[in-house]
Amino acid sequence: MGLAVCSLVILGGMTGCDEPSVDEDVMTIRGAGSTFAAPIIKQWAEAYRSVHPDVVIKYEATGSGDGEKRFRDFDVDFAGTDAGLNQDELSAIEGGALQVPMTAGIIVLAYNREGLPADLKLPREVYVDAFLGKETRWDDARIIEANPGKTLPSEPINIVTRLDSSGTTFAFTNHLAAISDEWADRFGSNNATSDVDRGVKILDWPGKAMKAAGNSGVAGRIKQTLYSLGYVQYGAARAVDLAMASIENRAGNYISPSGASGLEALMNVELQENVVAYVPDPSGERSYPIITYTWMLVRKSYPGATKTDEVKSFAKWCLSQGQAFAEEAGNVRLAPKVIEKSEATLDAMQFAGDAAVASQ
Repeated sequence: MGLAVCSLVILGGMTGCDEPSVDEDVMTIRGAGSTFAAPIIKQWAEAYRSVHPDVVIKYEATGSGDGEKRFRDFDVDFAGTDAGLNQDELSAIEGGALQVPMTAGIIVLAYNREGLPADLKLPREVYVDAFLGKETRWDDARIIEANPGKTLPSEPINIVTRLDSSGTTFAFTNHLAAISDEWADRFGSNNATSDVDRGVKILDWPGKAMKAAGNSGVAGRIKQTLYSLGYVQYGAARAVDLAMASIENRAGNYISPSGASGLEALMNVELQENVVAYVPDPSGERSYPIITYTWMLVRKSYPGATKTDEVKSFAKWCLSQGQAFAEEAGNVRLAPKVIEKSEATLDAMQFAGDAAVASQ
């Protein structure tokens, strides 16, 4: 049986394809989680549905934290997360689970373009201060120095953040913790296992930050708010025509978000044994500084050999043919070595027998 993607339920302002009629011969596979990955999942859905009409995949873009919880609770068959689970968390999932990178993407600092110059360069010290809740204005001397000859208004930077438990928030706060000792000391995760996973999925943001649910919600709030700045997935910012700052990378260069600068950031990443890697402040002269993988959580075995095979087949399709949709969806292609390791990890999916999955 081939795998089809006939339905995608995208929450938080994005719309998927129409709800299909489901007959007795159609298998339904349910997923939830990352809004960051929602645009590419929508692309995968539309491409795959036309050639594999016998399986329906329904995905709800509810945020990485919610997706992880629902996966643990056996409410969904797979989850998308931009944070990834550490080995202890993964091992604790009942019945056994695997996670593999399915795509990667850029987190941009998007801003409302009204009253502000295009092609804005944003120093890292400035946006750290702004997200720390410090009084920061668009005509800050550091911004003026980085943007000679541009007119900058004496208006406060109005910060927009995520409301929900979010892998995008994890990746962004992980970056902030990597580049700012003050941020790491005040807001870095107490559960970090290393210096590169200090991010948090949800935060009571300091200052007067405005909050919205999902990447599309943040993008919409920025679009509506003068002099605003927020962190959001590249595709969601592009979808509503937001301006995106060039931001200062580790080498001191100002880099604009693109597939090329994102891929540059991931070129030297080495995946850990559990196929997780964090890149909070990548090296490289042309590397874009805020980037994350999105992982798919799947079970080692599902009720029935057919369902196990179908979920495995879909995941492998996303790793192969699905990568062709990365740029259109605002994502970054996975490197061949990442795809190879992910495919090898998925080979561990095998139906374990009805007794082994009875609890599901």
